[in-house]
Amino acid sequence: MREALSGLTVRGRAFLAAGITAIVCGVLLDQSTLSRIGMLLVALPLVTAVVAAWGRYRLALVRHIEPHLTEAGQPAKVELTIANEGRIPTGTLLLEETVPYALGGRPRFVVDRIGFGWRHKLGYQIRSEIRGRFDIGPMRVTVADPFGLVELNRAFQSTVPFTVTPRVIALPPTPLTGNATSSGDSRPRAFLGGSAEDVTVREYRRGDELRRVHWRSSARLGELMVRREEQPWQARATVFLDNRRSVHRGQGASSSFEHAVVVAASVAVHLVEAGYSVRLVTSGGSTPGAASAGGGELNAGWHDREGQADAAALLEALAVVETVQHHRIDASWIGEAGQGGVTVAVLGSLDEEDAGVLRRVRHRTGAALAFSLAVDGWSAVHLAPEQRRPSGVPLLIQHGWKAVELGVGDSVAARWRELGTRGTASGAAAGAAR
Repeated sequence: MREALSGLTVRGRAFLAAGITAIVCGVLLDQSTLSRIGMLLVALPLVTAVVAAWGRYRLALVRHIEPHLTEAGQPAKVELTIANEGRIPTGTLLLEETVPYALGGRPRFVVDRIGFGWRHKLGYQIRSEIRGRFDIGPMRVTVADPFGLVELNRAFQSTVPFTVTPRVIALPPTPLTGNATSSGDSRPRAFLGGSAEDVTVREYRRGDELRRVHWRSSARLGELMVRREEQPWQARATVFLDNRRSVHRGQGASSSFEHAVVVAASVAVHLVEAGYSVRLVTSGGSTPGAASAGGGELNAGWHDREGQADAAALLEALAVVETVQHHRIDASWIGEAGQGGVTVAVLGSLDEEDAGVLRRVRHRTGAALAFSLAVDGWSAVHLAPEQRRPSGVPLLIQHGWKAVELGVGDSVAARWRELGTRGTASGAAAGAAR
């Protein structure tokens, strides 16, 4: 009851005040008719408030975001489906969606009186220039009675996640070298003294499909044998993002770290497009949720659904990665199973203490390539010469890496092409020239 009285509108309060005034005047002037009119004016908002408080409005909300995963700077559409599943009609509905500040202002809608079975669709756009994971909702609903005397505030508790991924820069094809690996039982092997059929069959294992049974070999060997199913060989790649806070400059979206995230996202998607099985690691070790994203066949097209899912998993992980306080790189991932192939590192400033990790990575990988960011260019303050950090390219090349320096305004695509084609010596010359 208290909630209903507190929800009286200006009109409801005016009715209540007019009714009380009429009652008082009727008593003072001995006008019973005026008193009865006053009681009617008082009763109307009070009765409406009681009915509104006890009435059970059954509103249903379905929220759909398309796409639920979008790149920074790109819009997405939110579609709302609202229905009245109760039998009590309502007056005007005022709907206010809760949207994070980064996605824009809070959308508001006004819906006229609705009855039983009413259903309506609404929509609005959201857009963010910064990456991250956001919750859309809950929605606040203000329900007014048909007379406009009482307004009750309600809220849906449901929310929908929305992820904004880093921008992805298209990279040109460039030659990469690394160790190709395969999985499963498809690696060819020779059998001494056996026929060609022996190479393509193996013993039956529980769970194998009967259609794979090779009956001729089973009859000859006296036990069930099944055909091997060749699995495509996959090239493996690791994208390492140096997210130590101490090695980057700048703040927020204009920092060197945010640029490093864009570079890492571009490289990861490019490698998935090329058919690599890509995993993402950071200074703290493997990134949760994206420790491994397997590509399709070698040279598989980007339009392959599996490839799209792999790229999406990597981008979702990069959407929420943040800087950490670590001063040293956690290199425990170097010795993990499956390490090898190509390693592409996106690094901030480096010092001699990082040399050991760089050397270990180079020795455990088929090809080591690195973007070394000239982080001083992202600094918000003017730096004296003694405060500037030296380029990490010479240190990388000293330990066998192919490296290029990436500064503010440099083309990531051009540096990627240079990184893949010029090699270590050219990279050293480029780093020294800068």
